[in-house]
Amino acid sequence: MSDEAPPCRQGQPLAHRPVTELRHLDHLLEGAFPSFGGGYMRRVWGLLDRAIGEGVPMTLAVAGPVTASGQHIAWLNPLLDTGWFCLLSTTDAVCYHDGHRSLDDAAKHPIHEVPIFGDDGALRDDRIIRITDVGFDEDLLLGQDELLRRILARPEFQRSMSGTELRNLLGRAYAEQEARTGAPEGLLALCHRKAIPVFVGAPSDGSVFLNSVKLWALARAGRGEHRLDVDLHLEVFESCAYHVWGQDADAAAAEDRPASLGALVLGGGVPKNFNLQPEPALSQILGFEEIGGYLYDIQITTAPVTDGSLSSCPPAEAVTWGKVDKDAYQRTTESMPADYSMVMPILTKALLDKRARLERLREELGEDVLLQRHPEARGYLRSVDGYRLFERRDALIETLQTEVGRRAADS
Repeated sequence: MSDEAPPCRQGQPLAHRPVTELRHLDHLLEGAFPSFGGGYMRRVWGLLDRAIGEGVPMTLAVAGPVTASGQHIAWLNPLLDTGWFCLLSTTDAVCYHDGHRSLDDAAKHPIHEVPIFGDDGALRDDRIIRITDVGFDEDLLLGQDELLRRILARPEFQRSMSGTELRNLLGRAYAEQEARTGAPEGLLALCHRKAIPVFVGAPSDGSVFLNSVKLWALARAGRGEHRLDVDLHLEVFESCAYHVWGQDADAAAAEDRPASLGALVLGGGVPKNFNLQPEPALSQILGFEEIGGYLYDIQITTAPVTDGSLSSCPPAEAVTWGKVDKDAYQRTTESMPADYSMVMPILTKALLDKRARLERLREELGEDVLLQRHPEARGYLRSVDGYRLFERRDALIETLQTEVGRRAADS
């Protein structure tokens, strides 16, 4: 061992401005969160700000009951409506609970607060189902089941399809129901409107699929037909096609964007794993050695890193799998130990406020002057139409399939 001590790795001097001097929420995050848990918050904000300002297409993985709890209305839908995110990875349960507020009798069964440490036996007697501090009548689930079976029995569902096709059709059906009942736009309806592909890595672990199972079982008993079949091979291949699109230099140049992808991971579990698996699927399984991992990997999770789970796996560990860029990860990744429901409303509001401020400056200064002073405006003010990858899925899948065949012929 050398007697010479290694140089100290120094970061930027701590910024600690008084909150009384700060007008904007993004300036608060940058100047009044100097250290400890607040330092994590500042660094996560900084990475989101950079990734969005650079125009990097972002993917989103979210676990947890964001639709049952109404978080999609509070902050998730406004975030996705910006056009910054190209795809979503979540759970079947999120897709299931997304329909509750649009049911015909939803007003009779409002979703409400319940105590976390109350009398769950009494709630059961009252047929109230609890998710942490969110409660709802069991009849809400029964109504959702009935609606889903009517939807899944429609002619357009009677074929083999990828899970993204299933959820796009479901989003269209939910949107029709929401329009009819006057309910707010749900998560799947928004993703349908913006052509954002919705992936579910464990489709059988949720009640959308359970209702399909009932129709399947009835068909086997001679009670009607049910030909819906979720093609998992196609769904995984589709996710790989989008990853190739994100890193394709020619496609990026034509679309005036960076040839890279970013990931925002909220929670963990299967949505996180599915979101991170295209790179190893492409490089290790399909042999596309030139494919890289995510440039940005920003995650918020409550899982302790010592538990060995993928939920707690930090970006540095993902580098060893090839899922995250090994050359940039020390500058472009962060894993914040927190409950994302506590911080995402703040981060989302800061991002949206900054975009609105840049829009006002564009009107005042003009495009050229704005970009000279605030180059991040190019990424913030990219088209709110987004990337509409679901509308391009057939062409992107075909391109990847052709390349797989070509490489197989050459090997």
